Amino acid sequence: MATNDKPQRKRKIGRIILGLLLLGVLLIPVFTVTGMQMENNDAFCTSCHTEPEMTFYNRTQAATAVDLSSFHAGEETRCIDCHSGEGLNGRLHAMALGGGDALKFVRGNFPQPSPLTQPISDENCLKCHQETAVSSRQNSHYHVLLAEWQKADPGAAACVDCHQSHSTDGEERLLFLNKDHTTTLCKECHAFAGEGPTG
Repeated sequence: MATNDKPQRKRKIGRIILGLLLLGVLLIPVFTVTGMQMENNDAFCTSCHTEPEMTFYNRTQAATAVDLSSFHAGEETRCIDCHSGEGLNGRLHAMALGGGDALKFVRGNFPQPSPLTQPISDENCLKCHQETAVSSRQNSHYHVLLAEWQKADPGAAACVDCHQSHSTDGEERLLFLNKDHTTTLCKECHAFAGEGPTG
């Protein structure tokens, strides 16, 4: 009798394991879609990423834009649109980075504050602003030459070095750029090109 019980017990354990695996396979897409929907809600982002992100989010709720981020919010751009890479792959990468934090949030033991640690790359900006790097409509040459500078110098500026999205010291007429800060970066590029200091 003990001999017959062992195979039945193994089959039963095998079915349980198979059932759990199938349940896991079914739940992964559900959690993925749910996570993507939650990430589309900026208020949800600030439930884990408290400060300074809550301050940034509150600025987007104001009637007038005070920084580049709040300006973008007026254009219906969400946090995740800038804080993830291009396409589905970029979105999945962002979800993978935040997956552990999301699980902690659901369990109710997420750390506070939970600062963002991934820098925004040019890819994040260019997914919406590709024309900027090649446009002949630009009043200056800096956007077109930025890619060349970056190829030649690993320490070259990136989009967010000039376009600081959460800084409130920029001028609205300059699309929230801070002229003094940006001029410093212009001088660095010109110095790298061997042109010496610019005035």
